[in-house]
Amino acid sequence: MFVILPLEEIDLGSEKLTETVSAPAAKSRFSAVDLMLVTMSLIWGINFSAVKGALADFSPLSFNALRFGTSSLILLSLLWLRERSLSIRRKDVGFFVMLALVGNTAYQLFFINGIALTTATNSALILATTPVFIVLFGAVLKVEKITSRILQGVILSFTGVVMIILGSGRPLTFSDQSLIGDLLIVANPICWSIYTVLSKPRLREYSPLKLTTVTMTIGTVPLLLVSIPSLSTENWAAISTNAWLSLVFSAVFAIAIGYVLWYTGVSRIGSSRTALYDNLVTVFAVASAWILLSESMTAIQIVGAVLVFVSLYVARRNRK
Repeated sequence: MFVILPLEEIDLGSEKLTETVSAPAAKSRFSAVDLMLVTMSLIWGINFSAVKGALADFSPLSFNALRFGTSSLILLSLLWLRERSLSIRRKDVGFFVMLALVGNTAYQLFFINGIALTTATNSALILATTPVFIVLFGAVLKVEKITSRILQGVILSFTGVVMIILGSGRPLTFSDQSLIGDLLIVANPICWSIYTVLSKPRLREYSPLKLTTVTMTIGTVPLLLVSIPSLSTENWAAISTNAWLSLVFSAVFAIAIGYVLWYTGVSRIGSSRTALYDNLVTVFAVASAWILLSESMTAIQIVGAVLVFVSLYVARRNRK
């Protein structure tokens, strides 16, 4: 699928990338990049309702295989049209395969199996720790320093998400079965943190579009192989038009566009600040469920949502 070039034949396809990455966090004000990440969070928030509706007709493995397969084809086409190159450095092949398996294959398999064994409340609370893991991994691996503003933002953001989740009135459940599911879900923020933090240095050499496309396409192959039994037994005639539309929305916007926006944020403002927008997804998910699925929203949840927005301001406010 990909052409592996020797070092002397590298074509990065993005002349302005080095200049863009050279000062990833120099700007403190709310910028166009922040607006882009808010849009990404909105898309991912709506995606929860879309996926929930689609899984009423699709089996989880079939749905994942189709949306990641579709996303990979879309991104490959966009990458070729934009950069006229699908090539990566020969020495980076192993690294890209590792990123693909961790950030796409493992993440999706852990999530699908974990969510089946635990509650949505437990899952949401565990996934809210993603910014914490990203900040810690970034510091341990010396990719980014932990600043007081980022630490304050992470604490406020996590507190806000806890209020949103517990404010729904759905109790946390602890049992032998949920423990296994919880442990599987814990692997998700770890996988996503590794995927995000280790990718940042490579964004000095590859565009966000290329890094996303290559890792997603490689990671999709095992997902397709694992999903073959599910795809072969899927009742295609019973799948509604709304379920197909939800699949298209998830593949095009949530996966293809959303992943590229995420890595653009990492390359421009750093992985730690970008990570805070991951918890903003919870705010939009609750809001979209309130609007689209007629679910309730409590005062505690509204306060929690405000805290998440405040965390973004705290992490990005100007240094005095």
